[in-house]
Amino acid sequence: MVLHYPNGRKYQGNTNVKKEEKQLNKQNSYSNRGMTLEEDLNETNLYYRTHNIAVIHKKPIPIQIVNVDYPSRSAAVIKEAYFRQASTTDYNGIWNGKYIDFEAKETRSNTSFPLSNFHEHQIEHMKSVVQQGGITFVILRFATTDEIFLLEGKILFFYWERMMNGGRKSIKKDEIIQNGHQIPYGLHPRIDYIKKIRELNLL
Repeated sequence: MVLHYPNGRKYQGNTNVKKEEKQLNKQNSYSNRGMTLEEDLNETNLYYRTHNIAVIHKKPIPIQIVNVDYPSRSAAVIKEAYFRQASTTDYNGIWNGKYIDFEAKETRSNTSFPLSNFHEHQIEHMKSVVQQGGITFVILRFATTDEIFLLEGKILFFYWERMMNGGRKSIKKDEIIQNGHQIPYGLHPRIDYIKKIRELNLL
């Protein structure tokens, strides 16, 4: 299926990363099951909802279908579609009376996280969440080393502004280690970012 942004540009997504992730022959441990970041977070959020910890959902992607192929009466294949509007962030919901809004990204780089993974409208959206007293952050995954970090919105804004002012177009991994917060893998939940938020006292 071909997806397009509202301006007509083709949507690329992270399909290559996900395909490579599923092909990895990983060992039987909680941190190496070959799941994508999205799958891990969806499982985590289901655990939160089931145990009344938080209500967090992945935002649906609003698309306009423009071309459908009907190979048979019982099957329909979407061949082309457009995003109805620019997306904001991946996940949102509520925890302990606080609005939570965050983005999840992964990279195969071992040394840095490209800021090209973000869009300006996403950054502006996250800034608006902060202005309204909400909690916003990004969850970053280094796919080749299977490391997860939580980076607070205000820290991401700093590196975004640095890029906009002519600086680096990526965040060095050393900077993420220094200014971010690593989240260890678990079993239930898989990526316990709520625990990290409690530790950081982001309320």
